[in-house]
Amino acid sequence: MFTDLAHAATQASWDASKRHPFIQQLQAGTLPGDTFRYYLIQDHYYLHEFGKLHDLAAEQSQDPRVIKQLRAGAESLRQGEIAVRQTFFDRLNITPEEVTNTAVAPTGYAYTSHLYRSLMTAGPAGAVVGLLPCYWLYAEIGQALAGTGSPVPIYQAWIDTYNADDYTGSMKDQLALANYVATPENTHQLLDIFEKSSWYELNFWQMALDHEDWSLTPSKKSSSLSTN
Repeated sequence: MFTDLAHAATQASWDASKRHPFIQQLQAGTLPGDTFRYYLIQDHYYLHEFGKLHDLAAEQSQDPRVIKQLRAGAESLRQGEIAVRQTFFDRLNITPEEVTNTAVAPTGYAYTSHLYRSLMTAGPAGAVVGLLPCYWLYAEIGQALAGTGSPVPIYQAWIDTYNADDYTGSMKDQLALANYVATPENTHQLLDIFEKSSWYELNFWQMALDHEDWSLTPSKKSSSLSTN
């Protein structure tokens, strides 16, 4: 199946995501609060574009199964992950003004641009596969962290989001959809899209640790991380 090929092709980057300092610190409870705050704001931007991609791909598709699943995925995202994120915003007092005044980071901008390009160049199948690593990798991370958990309640709530039955059920639906849209003719192109999305997932963690912005020189936070 396509998903078997995709998982094998990206095993190294996925393992690196699971071992990334952001994830290790979140589990240990040592992740700085301002870093988690920055991550949430950047992920807020990403998730809204992620939802739009579902709707755009559904509009372009002529296949009833693809349309139905993409619409369901967009609704599940709004009712599930985005809704949970809002509770995090409320707990941390992240205001709409703070979100507006925080620019989308270069990595997040590039990632979402890649997703739109995937739709433009490979059609709805490209969007389905481009979106898949976010669903799938987060579910694997949630499962991996569930046994130990985190001593920080809001970090534990983040872990619980991705180990919940409704989230993993939606992820499995997306796996099935990816296998449905993959063909012998488009598999090579779809694997390239999947691998690039997986690369961006890995670099999203580092973006958060660095508090990445559009400065021409590395931030003090990024410089200190690179020398420790």
